[in-house]
Amino acid sequence: MGTVIRTPHPREKRIIFKNIDRPGYTPGIDSYFADGGYEELRKAFTMKPQDIVAEVKASGLRGRGGAGFPCGAKWGFIRPGETKPVYLICNADESEPGTFKDRYIIHQDPHQLLEGMIISCYAVNARLAYIYIRGEFPLGAKILERALAEARAHGFLGKNVLGTGFDLEIYIFRGAGAYICGEETGLIESLEGKRPYPRIKPPYFPAALGLYMAPTIVNNVETLCNVKHIIRMGGAEYARIGRPNNTGTRVLCVSGDVQKPGYYELEVGAITLGELIHDVCSGLKPGRKLKAVIPGGSSAKVLRAGERYKLKTKQPDGSMAEREIGIEEVPMDFDSLAAAGSMAGSGGVIVMDDSRDMVWALNNINEFYAHESCGQCTPCREGSLWMKKLTARMLDGGAVPADPDTLKSVADNIAGRTICAFGEACAWPTQSFVAKFRDEFAGYAARNVPAGGHGNGNAESQP
Repeated sequence: MGTVIRTPHPREKRIIFKNIDRPGYTPGIDSYFADGGYEELRKAFTMKPQDIVAEVKASGLRGRGGAGFPCGAKWGFIRPGETKPVYLICNADESEPGTFKDRYIIHQDPHQLLEGMIISCYAVNARLAYIYIRGEFPLGAKILERALAEARAHGFLGKNVLGTGFDLEIYIFRGAGAYICGEETGLIESLEGKRPYPRIKPPYFPAALGLYMAPTIVNNVETLCNVKHIIRMGGAEYARIGRPNNTGTRVLCVSGDVQKPGYYELEVGAITLGELIHDVCSGLKPGRKLKAVIPGGSSAKVLRAGERYKLKTKQPDGSMAEREIGIEEVPMDFDSLAAAGSMAGSGGVIVMDDSRDMVWALNNINEFYAHESCGQCTPCREGSLWMKKLTARMLDGGAVPADPDTLKSVADNIAGRTICAFGEACAWPTQSFVAKFRDEFAGYAARNVPAGGHGNGNAESQP
């Protein structure tokens, strides 16, 4: 993940990451109490559950796990007076390449997550919750187990939480390290002890038919942490942070060819992609120019330097104005990145300079998705492997002129034809890389020679 910054950048607005790498702060409950921990939970218990849901809706909080779906709207799908048990699951699988934020919260500030979860459970009347944590995070699981024991010892979990009559238990469930378990229904299948084959939606929307066919809310680690801060400041005040429909802060994980990679918590949309790269991350490596950026984790479509995009913005009088901007002028928010043809995704920003070979980069991504396909859907199971074989063949010197079109055709026949969004996750990189850097893909076919020395994806090592 590169070098991680220890001192906040002046442009950061740390709320979720306030205690991350803070001198003297430990993951134990005593440090959390000293910072005012669990006061928002006490406040939440003075409110009606429906009022908490209303505050979360008013905040405009969108999911931080990848899809960006409004959190309050998801909670609102739980029917009033629901007779079935309601479950809440924290998705701590964090498997999107380029993303490394949730693990810091788990390792260094686990009680923030637990407090957000307990408030959320109270709001949706969930009496049993799970933290589904990635199998490769053994230390994180141990830290969370200790935090749960501390919370239980202080009366924040178990029977009659804080004397309110509300009962709640939270358990840790360790996954086996499968990317597909980041998809909420695949995660639920895994939690039930089955192969993580995603379910068809409809009818299996988790809020209606989730864990054990009961209503279930699945939220990401960062999303749930935001809940306690919404209770602290109120939904309307929280909504003032960031931009309309893109509220709050976002932890961005920057990796690749910048001088200061790492995590940064910034107001959503308060800076542009160029400001993130050149100001916050201190620019590219010496002598290099920007070539491309993947703005939301490896499944997001790549943006090419020099391209122009049409951005619509709402004016003070309510009218919409359209202007043309370059890649570095794109605001880092959900809607602007979508308008530029990509997505904010999980917040994993991968920066590539002009030394990078884009065929090598795509092959690296294709290898990952071919390995991680669950195999349930034929287009994804076969197509992801075909795309990997095609890009690997190009690198090995066996490219033919039809390869760029074949790659695109395979990707086009995956996207939109699978049960879950994994089809798009593996197809979008190929579609965008081939479209944006077709000259490089065609160049391989013209040369038809192996890419010696491409182990690091450096274009200067081309023969």
